[in-house]
Amino acid sequence: MSIRPATAADAPLLRAITRAAYAHWVPVIGARPAPMDEDHAAQCAAGEAWFHGQDAAIVLRDEAPGLLLDNVAVRPEARGQGLGRALIAFAEAEARRRGHPVLWLYTNERMAANIALYARLGFRETHRAGEPPMRRVFMEKTP
Repeated sequence: MSIRPATAADAPLLRAITRAAYAHWVPVIGARPAPMDEDHAAQCAAGEAWFHGQDAAIVLRDEAPGLLLDNVAVRPEARGQGLGRALIAFAEAEARRRGHPVLWLYTNERMAANIALYARLGFRETHRAGEPPMRRVFMEKTP
């Protein structure tokens, strides 16, 4: 299975994957995570989204200080198959291809499992900002 760029027609698929992937975080953080309510059509149309089959997606944006890993989402039934890791490896390669000095992201500080995963993948925390329930942990790595 390969990673492919989204087309404008893929917005419903991006929305479905993202909402399924993030739904379990709603009771943890007490609010809907931001990726659930993004303008998925605009992300697809802008060439910011890619898919790994029908079960995983990533959204990347050129945004200082490098390439922003805006969203990585895997449907619950597809977790544990390496799809998310493959998408993050794709993001690292894309950051290098685009000449960015860093690949960066932010996540809700209550998403401890995500923070731990990113740390295992070589991201380091740079700072925290915001107010609960949307306090964010910012992380980056050299691609």
